[in-house]
Amino acid sequence: MNVFFRDFFSDPVLFMSFGILGVVISLCLFYAFYFIKKISEAEVPEHH
Repeated sequence: MNVFFRDFFSDPVLFMSFGILGVVISLCLFYAFYFIKKISEAEVPEHH
């Protein structure tokens, strides 16, 4: 396991790919919760 962490921090391509993947996943989670919150707080228009 120690070899994995040493290779992970010494290889910039692997480090950046996991970093960018983490950013993309966190943005997806943020927008999912954002839209769910907005939909649940939305007022339903009443049609007569």
